[in-house]
Amino acid sequence: MTEHAYEIHGSDRPSRWLVTCDHASNRVPPEVGGTLGLSDGEMGRHIAYDIGAAGVTRHLADLLDASAILSTFSRLVIDPNRGEDDPTLVMKLYDRTIVPGNRAVDDAEVARRLALFHRPYHEALAALAARRPDTAICAIHSFTPRLIGRNPRPWHVGLLYADDDRLARPLLASLGAEPDLCVGDNEPYTGQLAGDAMDRHGIRAGRPHILIEVRHDLIATEDGQRAWAERLAPHLQAALAHSGE
Repeated sequence: MTEHAYEIHGSDRPSRWLVTCDHASNRVPPEVGGTLGLSDGEMGRHIAYDIGAAGVTRHLADLLDASAILSTFSRLVIDPNRGEDDPTLVMKLYDRTIVPGNRAVDDAEVARRLALFHRPYHEALAALAARRPDTAICAIHSFTPRLIGRNPRPWHVGLLYADDDRLARPLLASLGAEPDLCVGDNEPYTGQLAGDAMDRHGIRAGRPHILIEVRHDLIATEDGQRAWAERLAPHLQAALAHSGE
């Protein structure tokens, strides 16, 4: 089921898992002009969406017999993984790329994009999470192997979390035991961001949750996306069982 700001994959599935993908798409909706003034090459970069994350999300939801929700608009339109008062909610410069379509964005335009895209996505996510009292959330993201002018990022996968580590700790232990993986503990950046999606739907609601970042060169193809979903699914099931939740 696809709506204006989101797609729900497997809406009637019974699992307590809910898989989310905040940065699934690089689409710029017609309400924003259909373009932000960037080339196709720039819109194909990580600045516009999380490369490979949508495919991992759908495959993982299938394996967990879970519902998934995916955004249908670019993070450059408005970032659903940011709180409404976050200064990076609408980016004008990202990884050294100026976003022409966001140069003149004012408070009124931010409010319009919140109403059109950000809030409908979060309202749908909240409704899905509220279907069961024991919902556990897994958020799928991807990260670039290297930001411009920065050091290469060595991690294959990173687990991001804030104060609630019920799922993070067993996942760090089990994924870290795989000899071919370099696993990041709150890398490539910290999972502590007030008002973000996991703070809003996980921490504040008291739900077990984890944000997983996969390096996007590993999931740029369908085969890679499927392989990583197959790799993550048993670890997630074991971590949830281990958490006792």
